[in-house]
This record gives sequence, structure tokens and C-alpha cells, in this order.
Amino acid sequence: MVPGRKGRLAFSETKFPMSFSGIPAALQSALTSRGYAAPTPVQSAVLAEGAAGRDLLVSAQTGSGKTVAFGLSIAPELLGGADRLPPPGAPLAIVVAPTRELALQVKAELTWLYAPAGGRIASGVGGMDPIAEKRQLLAGAHIIVGTPGRLCDHLERGNLRPDALRVVVLDEADEMLDLGFREELEAILDRLPPERRTLMFSATVPRAIAALAKSYQRDALRLEVGGGGEAHGDITYRAMLVAPHEIERAVVNLIRLENPPLAMVFCATRAAVARLHGNLSERGFPAVALSGELTQAERLRALQALRDGRSRVCVATDVAARGIDLPELDLVIHAELPRDSETLLHRSGRTGRAGRKGTSVLLVPHPRRRLAERLIGAAKVAAAWGPAPSADAVLARDAERLAEQARGVLTEEASEDDLALARRLLADQPIAPEALAAALIKMLRAPLPAPEEIAEQRPERREARREAPGADAPQGGEGVWFRLNIGRNGNADPRWLLPFLCRRGHLTRQEIGRIRILGQETMVEIAPYAADRFAAAARQTSTEDHEDIVIQPMQPFRQAAREAPPKTERAAPPREARHNKAAAPATPPKPSKPLKPGAGKPSKRFEKPKPGPGTEGRKRPGGAPRLGKRGRVA
Repeated sequence: MVPGRKGRLAFSETKFPMSFSGIPAALQSALTSRGYAAPTPVQSAVLAEGAAGRDLLVSAQTGSGKTVAFGLSIAPELLGGADRLPPPGAPLAIVVAPTRELALQVKAELTWLYAPAGGRIASGVGGMDPIAEKRQLLAGAHIIVGTPGRLCDHLERGNLRPDALRVVVLDEADEMLDLGFREELEAILDRLPPERRTLMFSATVPRAIAALAKSYQRDALRLEVGGGGEAHGDITYRAMLVAPHEIERAVVNLIRLENPPLAMVFCATRAAVARLHGNLSERGFPAVALSGELTQAERLRALQALRDGRSRVCVATDVAARGIDLPELDLVIHAELPRDSETLLHRSGRTGRAGRKGTSVLLVPHPRRRLAERLIGAAKVAAAWGPAPSADAVLARDAERLAEQARGVLTEEASEDDLALARRLLADQPIAPEALAAALIKMLRAPLPAPEEIAEQRPERREARREAPGADAPQGGEGVWFRLNIGRNGNADPRWLLPFLCRRGHLTRQEIGRIRILGQETMVEIAPYAADRFAAAARQTSTEDHEDIVIQPMQPFRQAAREAPPKTERAAPPREARHNKAAAPATPPKPSKPLKPGAGKPSKRFEKPKPGPGTEGRKRPGGAPRLGKRGRVA
């Protein structure tokens, strides 16, 4: 197909209709019955005079009403000016969606939209019975909605006849390319009549989408809806610093604190989904899991449980959750950080849909804060940083909710049977009003899962260090020494000690200096600016990670963080400290082998690199790599 000249039109640059007055009467009645009073921005854009009859490349955020938008846009090709559609036969339009859930949701939306016009909508998605789909196509349909693989299969087998097709719609085109459906899309488009109309809808328009549009669209009009404004303006973004081993506890407290009608928690892998779903279910949350290992029937049952209120939490992977539309979803939790900014926006787009407000929360382990900041910046959203909700905060919010629920119960009119039973109880044993109120509160609190204890986080320390490095500790110099009650005799080894210290102490690898392993104990050097945080976190023992290991400071670290000992007069620890772990050396130990080269030079182990050209990608002084690189222990 020979590409034509493509125009671009931003939504803010022109005037679009603010009502549905120009659409067919049958579709107007369907919109009115569903409560549509005025079109959304993307719906107004496709109904503009300049967009009528043209190929369109539309970029708009998820949840903006794109399904109804292209349903209205293709109406002239389907109805041809008539009030009702012709008798069903070979499909007049084909809609391609990336996932089974999205395809079935699009089918449901188009079904009610075209019902007054006599429309018949068929589907062709993977995981469903292909024989039943073949019967639907042979019986006739006006529109078929499906996934790329199944539509290709129907085209190859002759079940789907493309001769009568007048328009094709690619919904969430960027996601289809991300999922590897480029060959299937090209195979579908190559089989369709060349005079058709082609519409592409996508949340983003990367280079691959632009190339696909250039190859298969003619004189396409580019519509950027909301492109100049704030991304996901109806979504509030928050970022919470947590210890790496307390992610699941933070998820529990966050759901308990917010108490949303529906919440979706994102994980990176199927194993993480299964583990988190099991832990939430064990704690009493009505939760379901969505991942690629489920059959279509299991996925449909899980989604139905969310829609009818039997489940309130959905734990899912990125791919499994694409295209899911749950109107009551108010909270999205990123239990594991997304791989890029586009994934962050797609995840967050599950909430804040169709004008509703939503909240997207990123749970950020201390070592990955800079990665989270880069993701948020690349997504062009503003996130408020803070700690994860504590158990005290959850209990305080519970007190407010329970008091309100108790007042609501007491204001309800009691039946005669209930009053008679209450009088009998009071006659048998007089009960004080406080005891009755306490019993009511206890009954209301019983179904609530218990909140989790979370170690206090101090994000302001890191921010202060970034803004004024000299205010917290001298740059360079000695670190602060800590003792662990495990040594060579207990199989202490830097290969597992270093990750353990990062997890237990909420550190990055760059904040750990020398490690000296003795027979009965191990001595570790911590960056001065991180000593306070490390000491506070080390006191919080974890039942999941070497709870028998005790970490204690070897000297008053608050003083040491400000007054580093002389570099040229480092004394070795007393001899008895090597055999008696109860004896604490008065000065930092002399390591047998430093972690990095340069042991005889002045210590600049914890000094930051000076800003300047060409510093990106360099290693920090002392050999420690930048954030995102794997650390090494010599």
C-alpha cells in the first residue's frame, strides 16, 4: 500500500464537538441509556469534521473512552446513512486487541452500543472454542473483535471472509507490538481490502507504531488527545520507601489503610504473583491472582469475582493485567518496580478511568530509589515521597471507620425479634453500656486482617545528603564499624554477607566498606552518613532472614560519623577480640585485605564523584559501581 501524507492535530489546537448531536439516532439512544451526557476528549476528537472518513492514528491515555470513540467513528462505514444495520453476513469491521480480556471487553462495549441498530458482534480470541467462533462467523456478524493469533487462524482457514470489510481498528497497537504480534498484524492487514479505512489507537506512539502506520494507512490524521497536558491527571502518584524484605508487609498495611473497593497489585513474575497472592489470602484478604499460567476459564472466574465483589484484591503480572477494565478499581500498588516508564503508565492506567479518581503507589526498596526516581521522571508524572503506613496508622484509621460503622448500626431500626432477644439478655445479666459498645466494636473488627509492623524509614536523611553532602558527614574518610556475631567458624562469607547487610540494614552496596571475617565474629565498615539508618534497621530482626545474627556498633557511631579517626594511625583490634566476641575494640579494626585496590592510599571510600563532563557510567572512587551495576567483593 502506498503511504500518503500524514497530518497531525493536537486536541488543544482545534475545536471539537462537545455533544453527540451528529451521530446516528440509534447510537444516541444507546449512549443515553448508558448515562453518557457529553463525549470525552478522545470521542470528541474522532467525531470532528476533519476526521470523518480518514485513516486515524490516535494517541490517548488508557481509560479515556477509546472503545466508544472508535465505535462511533466507524458508524458511517457500517450504517451508510441508514438507521439500522443491514442483515448480518460477512463482517463489515474488524477490531484487533492485544489480549483476550481486552477483546471480550471491547465486544461487550460494542454490543450495547450497536444493539439499537441491530448489530451483531462476534469474537475470535485464544483460549475459547474455535468451533463455536466458526459457527458465529458462518451465521453472520457485522463486527468481529479478536486477538491477532486467532484472527489470523480464522483468515487462513477461510472462516473469516474479508471481502466485505470496510474498516479495521487496531486497539492498543503499542501493546500488540510489545507482545510480539507484529507479524500477525501485518498478515491480517495484508489480507484486507486495500480501500478499507484503518484506525490505530495507542497510548503511546513509538517509532515502530509510526512505521506501521506509514505502511498501512493512507493520508492518516494524527490525533494527540491530552498530549500537552499532565499524563494521567486523574491519578495521584505516591512513592514509599521500604526495606526490601518488608515489601509484602507494606502491601498489607497499604490495602488496610486505604480500604479501596478494589485494588490491583503488580508483580514482575508468575512466582512473585503466586507467593504474594498466597500470603494475602492467608492473612484474610479476599484476593485473586492473574498470570499467564491460568486457563481462560480460570481468568474469567477471577475477573467475575472482582466484578461481583467476592474478591477485592487482584495480584497480577503486567501482561495478564493488560486490557482489564474494573470501574471500581481505586488503588494500584507496584510491589515490584516496572521495567520502564511506559509499563508504569500502563499499570497505573488500570485506575483513574473514565473520569474517576485513582491512586498509584510505588513501593521502593532503599537500594532502588534512584531507579524509581528515573522511572517517575521519564513517565512525566509527579509522585509524593513518604514512608509506608505503619501499624499504628492503620489502627488509627480503623478506629475512625469502626466508630462510623458502629454509629450506622445503632441508627438502624431494630426488629421486634431483635429487641425481644436484647431484653432477655439484659434481664438475665445486666450489662454496662461500655461493654455493649466494646462488644460491637470487637465484632466489627474481627474480619479485618491484622496490620504488620514495619521498620521506620528515614528518607529525609538521603535527601539531606543529596542537597548538602557536607552537613551529614565529611566526604571521604573512615566509616563506622559494626560487629556481627558470626565468623569464619559459622561459614561467614562475603558472597552472602554483602546481600544480607543490604537487606537487613537498608543499604546499597556503595555504602558498605571493608569486611573483616574473624573466627567467631565479623567486622563491617559502614559509610558515616548511613550509620544511623543501618543501626536502626539492624535492631529490627526478621524471621525470614537470619534472625539469629546480631549486629551491634563497635563504637559510638554518632560521634564517629562526624569525627573520622586519623587515617595514618589505625590500630588493629585487641588480640582478645579475635577470640572473645564480648570484647569490643576501642578503635576500628585493621583489615587483612581491603575490598577495593588502593589500601595504602588516603581513604576516599565514601567520597562522591565530582560532577563534570563524561562522568556518566564511570565507577565511583574506590571501585564501587554506580546504582544499577552489580557490586563485587574482592
